[in-house]
Amino acid sequence: MTSNIQQFTLSNGLKVMLKEIHTAPLVSHWVWYGIGSRNELLGKTGLSHWVEHMQFKGTQRFSGRRMDQAVAKTGGYWNAFTGEDWTTYFETLPSSALDLAMEIEAERMRGSLFLPEEVETERTVIISEREGNENEPRFRLAEAVQAAAFQQHPYRNEVIGFKTDLLAITREDLYGHYQNYYAPSNALLCLAGDFETQKVLRKIEKRYGALPTSEAKKHTPQPEYTPPTFQEFKMFGPGEASYIQVAYRCPQGNSEDFFALTILDSLLAGPSSLNMFGSGGIGNRTSRLYLALVDKGLAASVSGGLNANIDPGTYNLNLTCNPAVKPAQLLKKLDEQIEKLRAAPAPKKEIRQAQKQAKALFAYGSDNITNQAFWMGYASSFADYDWFLNYVEKLESVSPEAVMEAARKYMDPQKRVIGYYLPQNGSNHG
Repeated sequence: MTSNIQQFTLSNGLKVMLKEIHTAPLVSHWVWYGIGSRNELLGKTGLSHWVEHMQFKGTQRFSGRRMDQAVAKTGGYWNAFTGEDWTTYFETLPSSALDLAMEIEAERMRGSLFLPEEVETERTVIISEREGNENEPRFRLAEAVQAAAFQQHPYRNEVIGFKTDLLAITREDLYGHYQNYYAPSNALLCLAGDFETQKVLRKIEKRYGALPTSEAKKHTPQPEYTPPTFQEFKMFGPGEASYIQVAYRCPQGNSEDFFALTILDSLLAGPSSLNMFGSGGIGNRTSRLYLALVDKGLAASVSGGLNANIDPGTYNLNLTCNPAVKPAQLLKKLDEQIEKLRAAPAPKKEIRQAQKQAKALFAYGSDNITNQAFWMGYASSFADYDWFLNYVEKLESVSPEAVMEAARKYMDPQKRVIGYYLPQNGSNHG
């Protein structure tokens, strides 16, 4: 992986990363804000996600409909996402339409309206989204497990927020959140594609350079490096399937341990993709848990989940139970596989296969202009762009002994949360 990144900072504090890619007449334009659910307080959960929704409702110069139609007419597409550590907006479109993307995002950075009637309409939309999530057993289980895995840290809260907060948040809460965090000094503009750096930098200066800025007043939580206590709980609800989720603490994304845990994840459950735009996939049929649990008919499915965050987060193992197998039996078989990793280094051949799969998934998630622009901002949200450039080399350097040490350090059976979701009318609750 090579870098031709050019980095700049405008006088108002806006950071800019530019990467020329002349393989197609396309550009991908992203604006990342240093605000996510990590910076929210109890009583105001869901603010960042709701503000993201409001950014599509109109500004002083453009209606939401006009912006959407303008992007569509170019043949491009746009979207936005809110995470624990960030909120981001992007447009991927023909390079000839780059000015449109800049015009939209510069306008949305300081000029969104938050009309009261739009706020109330979106309140209904988001509460409906929340209620729809609550109908999904895996969402309910994941929310309960995550809440138990942290004592105070906001990573314990779902990005969408609690329903009680969504009912109480006001237009003033939303607009104040927007005014505080949507400032050039709290933003990173990432642009990849078919352009000339000096020409586009002048356009950026013209479009964004005059925007007023202020220092964001940000709540920064204290990291939690270990779960509060061992916890195990059962919850019951509608449905026919039983699920188990096991959460361990995982290191922050810029930790050296993160790479060893990435290989452990690949070996144990199949590699996790860090990129929401991956254009391909790697199955987990050769992973230890698949072979031991799914192939043997003990589980219907198994997966792992690893994210790169600013602070230590959670590494989750998710199991869908075979109806003929008691959940406690399945957990016992899961623990047997984890203990094997903790007891002795895995064979080098198996480690190489896990490395190969993790690298392949990374490659699939880095293979186009949208992905390239995504990685510029995502890696910068918790580390820097060198993290992305060195990712493959770091994976290749992970030894069998390092994987064993990661298993011992992060997969202690006495430092985890185990949650069971069981059908309320079922009999297989053991």
